[in-house]
Amino acid sequence: MQRKPAKSPGQHGQHGQHGRPRLAPQQVRIIGGEWKRRLLPVLDALGLRPTPDRVRETVFNWINHQVGGDWDEVDCLDLFAGSGALGFEAASRGARSVVMLDFHGPAVRQLELNKETLKAANVSALRGDAFAVARDMALRGQRFDVIFLDPPYQQDFVAKALPLCVDLLKEGGMVYVEAEFALPEGADVPDWLAPWEQIRADKAGMVYYHLLKLHENKA
Repeated sequence: MQRKPAKSPGQHGQHGQHGRPRLAPQQVRIIGGEWKRRLLPVLDALGLRPTPDRVRETVFNWINHQVGGDWDEVDCLDLFAGSGALGFEAASRGARSVVMLDFHGPAVRQLELNKETLKAANVSALRGDAFAVARDMALRGQRFDVIFLDPPYQQDFVAKALPLCVDLLKEGGMVYVEAEFALPEGADVPDWLAPWEQIRADKAGMVYYHLLKLHENKA
C-alpha cells in the first residue's frame, strides 16, 4: 500500500468511508493472527493510506481459504508496501516470509521500526523501484505464493506491474490487486490482464479489490 491521492479532510467526516470511527491516520491495526489488535505507527505522509480494516479482513479470509490455512508454507511479496498493512497482516498470520518493498526511504525506515517492535523475523523491508526489483527477483528465480499489488493510484501502475508478477508466482500462487477502478472482465479485458482469472472481487467505498490467479494454460 502506497501513496494515493489525498482526500479532503471533510470528505468522510470523522467516521471514515465505512461509517465507523477511524483510527488516527498515523496508525494501522493488525486484524488477525499473532499480533491481532496491535497498533502500528504509520508514516504521516500525504496520501499514504493503509488498506481499510474491513477490506483486509475480507481479503485475508479469501487468501486463507486458498492456502487452506497453511500460512507457514506461504511466501509473500508486497511490491508497494507503504504502511505495511498488508505485509504485517500476512506475517501476523504466520507467513513463512514476507518481503516488503517501497521506494520511499522514510516509509521503509518506518517498516523496519515496526518489524523490530514486533520482533518479526519473517519480515524483510527493502527500498527500491518496484518494477526493477521485480524483474531482478524473477531473473534470480525468486518465487512467491502471494503477491500484494496496491500501488499509487492514477499512474497506470497495475497495468505495468501485473505482467511482471507472472514470472514471480509459484504454481498456484495468487496476486491481490487493489485499485481505484474495477478490473475489466469479458470482452473488455486488455492484454496485460488476459493471462489472469479473477477468483474474487469486491468494492468498499472507493476501493476496488481483487484476488487473481493465472489461467491454468498460462501458469
